[in-house]
Parts: sequence; structure tokens; C-alpha cells
Amino acid sequence: MKKQFFNYILISLLFLTAFCLTAAAQNVQVEAKIDQTTIRIGDQTKLHMVVHQTAGAHVDFPKLADTLTGKIQIVGTGKPDTTADKNDPKSITIDQSYTITGFDAGTYTIPPFTFGTGGGALKTSELTLQVATVKVDTTKGIYDIKQPLAVSYTFFDWLKDNWYLVALPLLAILFINWLIYYLKKRPKKEPVIEIVRQPVLPPNQIALSKLKELRDKKLWQQGEVKQYHSELTDIIREYMEKRYGIKAHEKTTDEIFAGLKYLDINEENKSLLWQMLKLADLVKFAKEKPLPPDNEQSIDNAINFVLRTQRVEMPVNAEGGTSHV
Repeated sequence: MKKQFFNYILISLLFLTAFCLTAAAQNVQVEAKIDQTTIRIGDQTKLHMVVHQTAGAHVDFPKLADTLTGKIQIVGTGKPDTTADKNDPKSITIDQSYTITGFDAGTYTIPPFTFGTGGGALKTSELTLQVATVKVDTTKGIYDIKQPLAVSYTFFDWLKDNWYLVALPLLAILFINWLIYYLKKRPKKEPVIEIVRQPVLPPNQIALSKLKELRDKKLWQQGEVKQYHSELTDIIREYMEKRYGIKAHEKTTDEIFAGLKYLDINEENKSLLWQMLKLADLVKFAKEKPLPPDNEQSIDNAINFVLRTQRVEMPVNAEGGTSHV
């Protein structure tokens, strides 16, 4: 009894497996087709291997060699093209294409192709391809190959095809000529020259500055006593010319003092000037050698004379001018 029960289960399983394999096989359909059944020698056509299956099914395409059959050759392999069924999204179609050709005339039978599926092997129907020769009219003679025809190509034809090769250089030349003309004719900007006017120093400042420089030279300390007194008197004579308008450089000491009576200089300041000029005359003309205190006294007297006789700037008056004393 138990043995019959196990046999019954085994038979049921075998029947169920066969049913599933049949159902799987029914869900996969294969076919092979060519775009053209007749081609001329050397022409090409497409061979398509098409599989209609459910999205989850697995199908193995046949592996092809370079030659299908006889003189039919595969010269190219395309990429598989997968498309979905619009009516049934679970169904897809895979199209694998091959480019084939033939170089010998004749009618060739392409045998069926075998696909591997989960339900077993599936085969396509066989195909027929006819390779035809080129018809030749044997009633006519053989002619030489025609020579290329000579086509007239004028300069205007070339200019029409290459106008930019002429226009661009011409525009560049015109632009350069215009630029040169513009640079030559454009108004040139005159350079702006700023004249910096140095302030005119009053005579007393000029004299005091030169007296300070003379003292810093230390001429008499180095034995240059005559040079020292000569430069000292030159500074004072220049000051008197600018301050009082007299030609002190062209006059002797006595002549200068003769003219001082007409100037507003008090006796004390005249005494300072006299000591300095007389000592300088003794050094230059009588080869006098004054003592160091006398040399220092001369430059001190010169400084005091300038300070006491310098022009005094008065406040601005009502007319906007400046008064001098």
C-alpha cells in the first residue's frame, strides 16, 4: 500500500515538471528572417534572430561562425535590440542582427538555428538566400573605361567658393590703414608742464643761512683767516645790496660808510658793521693776524647786524597789502 502511494507521488511530480517545462517553452518563441532574399554578388543584407519571451525567461542564442553555409559569410554583428510589448509589459522581444553577404552566385539554404531555453531547445525554420550575378549584355563590344570629364572652373567660380580668403585680408588691410591714418591725424595732447615757483627768501634769511654755513666751515680755525674774512664781507655786502639797494660790492669800506648817513641805521648797528669791515680790510690788505676772539667777534657782529636791520613785516592793511619797515 505504501509502495503504491510513493509511486503515485512520483508520477505526479513527473507530470507537474513536464507541464511546467511545456508552459515555459510555450512562453518563448524564436524565429529567423532576412531583410532580402535575393542580393547581387558582394551586396549585403541583414539576418535577424528574434526571440519573443517573458521578461524573466532565459534564452541562449546560437553561436555563429564567420560562415553560415556554403559561400554565405558574416561580415558584421550588431548589438541586441530589446523592446517591450505595448499590450503586455511582461513580454519582451530581443532582436540580434548580423550582416551577411555572398561572393559566388547561387541559391543557398541557411539551416535552422537552435536556441537554448529553460523548456528545452527551440529551432527556427530554414532560410533561403539567392545571390545573383550582374547581367552583362554580351551582344555589345567591350569599351575602355571612360576618362573623367573636364569641368570648366573659372576664377569667378573659385572666388565664389573661397570669397572669405579674399575678404578677410582685405578687411585687415583697410583696418590697418585706417588705424595708421587715425594715429597720425588725431590731436596730440600737449604735455602739461608745471612750473614750480620757489618762494623768494628775504635777504636776512639768505644772509643768516650763509653766515651759519661759514661758521660751520671753521676756516680761520684751519689757518684760512683771509678766506674766512673775505667770505664774511661778501655775505654782508650782498645783504646790504638786497636790503638797502646800494652797490656795496663795488665800494670800499669808507665809501660804504659815507653812504650810510642817508640810510636809517643807528650808530650801534653802524659800529657793528665798522668793526667787521675794518678788521677784514686789515687782514686782506695789511696781512693782519687777528686773535681768535676777534675772528669770532666779527661773525657775531655780522649776525647781529643782519638781525637788527632786517625788514620787519607789518600786518596786512585794509587794502590787502603788506607793509614793510
